[in-house]
Amino acid sequence: MTADVLVGLEAPDDAGVYAWDAERALVTTVDFFTPIVDDPYSFGAIAAANALSDVYAMGGQPLFALNIIAFPSELDAAILIEIMQGGRDKAAEGGVVVIGGHSIDDNEPKYGMAVIGQVHPDRIYRRGDARPGDRLVLTKALGTGVIATAIKREAAPPEAERSAIESMVRLNRRALELARGCDVSTVTDVTGFGLLGHLLELARASRVGVRVEASAVPRLPHALELAEAGFVPGGTTRNRDFVEPFTRWVGELSEAERLLLCDAQTSGGLLICVVASESDDLVEALRREGHAAAAIGTLSDGPAGVIEVV
Repeated sequence: MTADVLVGLEAPDDAGVYAWDAERALVTTVDFFTPIVDDPYSFGAIAAANALSDVYAMGGQPLFALNIIAFPSELDAAILIEIMQGGRDKAAEGGVVVIGGHSIDDNEPKYGMAVIGQVHPDRIYRRGDARPGDRLVLTKALGTGVIATAIKREAAPPEAERSAIESMVRLNRRALELARGCDVSTVTDVTGFGLLGHLLELARASRVGVRVEASAVPRLPHALELAEAGFVPGGTTRNRDFVEPFTRWVGELSEAERLLLCDAQTSGGLLICVVASESDDLVEALRREGHAAAAIGTLSDGPAGVIEVV
């Protein structure tokens, strides 16, 4: 294949993958959003980590990025500089060069990145490749959507805010590297559709059933109590409504516990489908490097596209 011909390959809705030659495929993605934390630098770092995550979820290595910025002209430019610095530093941590971007004057600040990465065409992780019998390993705790809502309403405990920011700025780069050393069928990241929403996509594409062990799913500090207090974003509620017809709630869970399983995440973790015999070792390796990882369920022969929560 010549370098001037790009052929589209199967990819998630939030990324594009194009074959370049026998050894390389390009991964393209874009993501940006309004501030979810008060500190400008942290917001920039979170936005960058979130944008890079789509490339890691495909099994790729991000190469370079372009800033996407909307910023009110009446705000202090020092705030924008802090946002961009946070994004640049986080990109640099992942070995990614920010080569430019585009900005507009807007009433509400927004920031994110368009990212280009690469992956070997034979090593792309696709949602349709999951295998019955695989264990599900989640690399980050849930609750960033609920906590971000509480932060906006000035009701988040300091520990909850600190833990959520630490989770959101953590790159999924190392988690992918550890997954590459195991017998993994596919990987996806947990973002706006929530854990159960992304699992439903995977189950449908791979024609498998899913069993989730709710008690094993890690939660960020205070996430449950904030959900119980009503700090639930609209995206989380919509996720809950969307997955409900395809979910069997077998275990005794409160409504807040069910909502957290559907919580819309920003810069969430990877959801790794790994052969069962290697799941414990993968979880241990992830935890040694600071990830709040856990084996949270199993894939089965069916019924396909149905999630059982126990």
